[in-house]
Amino acid sequence: MRRSTLWAAVATAGLALVQVAFAAEDVEVLHWWTSGGEARSVAELKKMLEAKGYKWKDFAVAGGGGENAMTVLKSRVVSGSPPTAAQIKGPTIQEWGRENVLANLDDVAKGGRWDSLLPPVVAAVMKYQGHYVAAPVNVHRVNWMWVNPAVFKKAGAKVPGTWEEFTSACDKIKKAGLVAVAHGGQPWQDSTVFESVALGVGGADYYRKAFVQLDQSALGSATTEKAFGVLRNIQKCTDKDAPGRDWNLATAMVIQGKAGMQFMGDWAKGEFSAAGKSPGKDYLCVPAPGTKGAYTFNIDSFVMFEQKSLGAQAGQKALAEAIMSPEFQEVFNLNKGSIPARAGVSMAKFDQCAKDSTAEFQQSSKNNTLVPSWAHGMAIPDSTKGALFDVVTQFFNDPSMTAKAATQKLAQAAKTR
Repeated sequence: MRRSTLWAAVATAGLALVQVAFAAEDVEVLHWWTSGGEARSVAELKKMLEAKGYKWKDFAVAGGGGENAMTVLKSRVVSGSPPTAAQIKGPTIQEWGRENVLANLDDVAKGGRWDSLLPPVVAAVMKYQGHYVAAPVNVHRVNWMWVNPAVFKKAGAKVPGTWEEFTSACDKIKKAGLVAVAHGGQPWQDSTVFESVALGVGGADYYRKAFVQLDQSALGSATTEKAFGVLRNIQKCTDKDAPGRDWNLATAMVIQGKAGMQFMGDWAKGEFSAAGKSPGKDYLCVPAPGTKGAYTFNIDSFVMFEQKSLGAQAGQKALAEAIMSPEFQEVFNLNKGSIPARAGVSMAKFDQCAKDSTAEFQQSSKNNTLVPSWAHGMAIPDSTKGALFDVVTQFFNDPSMTAKAATQKLAQAAKTR
């Protein structure tokens, strides 16, 4: 008995030593969350991981809505030194899975009951060939319009629920000497606006056919042409300094009362929160015109890459567990502006924008009006997305380009694979 007790003690001590050795390893995390609200969210994940005894090695690549980070990631993987984890989402997860470079998280998922905690639409994105390879941190709604009510009051304008009302509001705000639409003239931002316009003009069924199934008849339709016409009206409501502006600087224009509205996903709410602003008072979150009852989703997640070191593998599991914990899901999404990806997280501390987002996420799922954001990498391959970006941005920046010409080019670009 004494011998058994002794061996048990030795085994326990040995395991502790192994865990300490594992904990000494750096967990290198590639991401592009560098703005105010985003940085606060990342800091919480770092804090939780380091509380488990691991050292967080930050690998932040700013700019481009993640495009810059993906370029860096590809070079690291090709060189044989992938980071421990990387912020990746949507079809890109499947693309990396086909390269046989992703780590399997099934044991962590089984222990944490992920299948019962994640909605099927979320769980499906996190898996490759039926195996978990990524952990989701949130669900973003993309088709939001952010409004400064003081600007609208000053201009005597009504917050628009239709694109016709939008045109009227734009004219009144411009006459008041303010910017109607705060915008950052970058390809991903141009397409963020366009996909909300397309959803508002054509509805969820059209959106799904055109931007998920890449149906040529839908893409080349009069509906698409009408959407480009609305996009032209929006472009005329932006200011001359929009080209090249980062999205969070456009959000700051709304926060500071320099602009009336911005079309952007709910990560913008993190900027309002960081500035000490309150929803319903200092700003409003409303669906983009014509999109009430529909929901374009964007899910952020961390993908784990295969690691040779046992310490790095243990760090990956600790990171995945931390990401899926109720504590992190709550604090992260409170800072980020999104809603928890997993079920069972209390919404008591969340504001009305988040509660509205949660309600519409659930309702749109039931009504089949829940669609993936193609502009944010949730629906189509990156090569196709890039080709569509080029057309939308060319149209946005070239006033001489007609909506009909843009529609034809978009349909052609969708053939890119």
